[in-house]
Amino acid sequence: MILLLAGTSDARALAVQVKKAGHEVTATVVTENAAIELQRAEVKVKIGRLTKEDMTDFVNEHRVKAIVDASHPFAEEASKNAIGAAAETAIPYIRYERASQAFTYDNMTMVSTYEEAAEVAAEKKGVIMLTTGSKTLQVFTEKLLPLSDVRLVARMLPRLDNMEKCQQLGFPQKNIIAIQGPFTKEFDRALYKQYGVTVMVTKESGKVGSVDEKVEAAKELGLDIIMIGRPKIEYGTVYSTFEEVVHALVNQTRS
Repeated sequence: MILLLAGTSDARALAVQVKKAGHEVTATVVTENAAIELQRAEVKVKIGRLTKEDMTDFVNEHRVKAIVDASHPFAEEASKNAIGAAAETAIPYIRYERASQAFTYDNMTMVSTYEEAAEVAAEKKGVIMLTTGSKTLQVFTEKLLPLSDVRLVARMLPRLDNMEKCQQLGFPQKNIIAIQGPFTKEFDRALYKQYGVTVMVTKESGKVGSVDEKVEAAKELGLDIIMIGRPKIEYGTVYSTFEEVVHALVNQTRS
């Protein structure tokens, strides 16, 4: 059995590939929607966020041979839990991560944290569009919503819990864009123009996350960009292709 953290679309495709390579796989996802695609491919799915203890128990109960961490580049807690569970149970930990991208743009500010991104956005003012998801929305609302010279617009998945979170934070309904990507450069460009965006905030999630489309559209319109860099985590060896992961599983799970 391989336990595979499958928090992204490419991670779920990896789970299918690992199964095709002859491994029994259980993929972990956070939502019911994410589970559907895996269930169609006849991959076992465990739904819900797992603590280190949850993973450790699962490894011991199901005789898991390796943990493949294909969680989102910004799912810091999930990765740390997987690293800890693998160490505690003495099984291989294999990290799959989308390759990073490098951008060159004079109006781009690189930051390390969401809090730093909010500080920079507050200094720039204007119409600020968040494309960073709902998980850290409160960091931005606390800093930016009180400012009279800032209009904060947020793009996020069209989920009920996201809308409830917006309501709890007092986020104006007219400034919520509830939609699921990926999006083309043309779509992003039209969206920026529709809302009169002057500053776009994003994360360095990789090409699969359509970051390049967002950036190119913003560059064409001359917008300011605030880019949040990936968390610094000691993964050990990191693989960026499915083939490398499958090869690592063969080498590291031999009995």
